[in-house]
Amino acid sequence: MAETDQSTARAAQFAKIDPAFQVTVRDHVYRTVRSAILSGSFATGEKLNERGLAEQFGVSTTPVKEALRQLETEGLVEALPRRGIVIRFSSQWAEEMILARAALESMIAHLAAKRIGKQAKAELQSVADLMKKATASGDADRLIELNEMFHDQIHDCSRCTYLAKLIERQQFYDASIRRVIHLDPAERQKALEEHLAIAQAIIAGDSDLAERVMRDHVVRSGDTYLNIVFGKQEDI
Repeated sequence: MAETDQSTARAAQFAKIDPAFQVTVRDHVYRTVRSAILSGSFATGEKLNERGLAEQFGVSTTPVKEALRQLETEGLVEALPRRGIVIRFSSQWAEEMILARAALESMIAHLAAKRIGKQAKAELQSVADLMKKATASGDADRLIELNEMFHDQIHDCSRCTYLAKLIERQQFYDASIRRVIHLDPAERQKALEEHLAIAQAIIAGDSDLAERVMRDHVVRSGDTYLNIVFGKQEDI
């Protein structure tokens, strides 16, 4: 038991929950642990200790159990008889998530190019222009914010509901990983070029081009993520 507790504590430290936080305790635990798993804080096959997690969050074991069950439905963890909860997230699993996200995002971009209105075109171009400025200044936090805004606008103008729901489970970048990516000047420039190409295709109404450049962007940025998270583990 002591070894398991030490393993959990070593992998990631979680702060106690602020009572004013406006989500359920279960959801907060779920989101925080999920983010830690996806950012590589836990190794594949590593055990998670429910009681140790509950103590770190300052909550009972009930919301922790519920959060872990939710993570199990996504395949990120698995409850094994007599072994407890173990991490199942791996480089192979991450690669499949990236490909699934690429397929969904590319179809959303395809529909956005078909359905975008005049005002939405102006708004998308405005965000693209802001991304140029943030890239030039090297403002990683601003780029993270604009990146999310950019993709949200594409989702909105695509008027997709079913695909937007499906893509929720394919969100695997957390802020720390995005920051590492955006601190690299070469990566910032490459991402900007890709975002500008996506915006241009959607605004021009070229659905096939929008689909292709979006897919290529997600796959390439996903490869960068894999190198950061799992390349780090291979060096240990």
